Amino acid sequence: MPSVRDLRDRIRSLKNTQQITKAMKQVAAAKIRRADALQKQSRPYADAIGAMLRELIANVGSIDHPFMKPGREDAPGGIIVMTADKGLAGSFNANLIRAAEQHSRQNANLAWYAVGIKGRNALRRQSGETLQFWPLGQGDMLTTARELAARVSDDFINGRIGSLTLVSAQLVNMMTQRPEVRQLLPISKGDEERSTSGAVEFEPSPEFVLGRLLPKYLEFTLYSAMLETNASFYAAQLVAMSNATDNAKKLIDENTVEMNKARQAAITKEILEIVGGAEALAG
Repeated sequence: MPSVRDLRDRIRSLKNTQQITKAMKQVAAAKIRRADALQKQSRPYADAIGAMLRELIANVGSIDHPFMKPGREDAPGGIIVMTADKGLAGSFNANLIRAAEQHSRQNANLAWYAVGIKGRNALRRQSGETLQFWPLGQGDMLTTARELAARVSDDFINGRIGSLTLVSAQLVNMMTQRPEVRQLLPISKGDEERSTSGAVEFEPSPEFVLGRLLPKYLEFTLYSAMLETNASFYAAQLVAMSNATDNAKKLIDENTVEMNKARQAAITKEILEIVGGAEALAG
């Protein structure tokens, strides 16, 4: 059984840990509000540009744009792994990395792009070349999304990758964050029926309009995914730190009970020794 001193040191250590987790919980709660607000502000633009793109594609017979054409067959498939820069968020980063590993088992020839320090560290264990790395939470996120979109667009158009897949987090609610795997390039025309909302006129040409819209669509899709991954990370960290704080309190209570038992046992032992010595002297 641990001594009273050992239990007292353990309780002190647990209280220090509890103070850290409580502070991190408060920081995550403050940051999730801002991250969630940015994500919600971006949704109207994302919905509008997506609806505009579907409208244009549905009203164009043939589209001559590299994003709408299959990539080079012998080129590796590009995959963007989007994680957080930091940990202490439960299984958040591990779930994203596991989703990327499952995709890699189905597609052997891959070239990787890492967004987030945790993703970069995990890709060192994966086969295939990591073409470039960007941190998630450092600097302007929109600038990072533009750089990422420009790099993957150039690689796809020049045949260095044959497709592009994104692995990022989906924020379902504050308690649930799920990995999401979706193909970004080539953009599939799908089976949309031709729009019946009226004739659509293009000036100067459909190719010119889509040539300007498709890069913006890819850029903002990546930016929106970065915002959602960032918000998901803080939500996961908030839950993890809340659970860690509660568990620390339970352990403190349990160790306090054990310390009181050990102290009482020591006191009882001393009393018995005193009584036994007194009786021996009296005898």
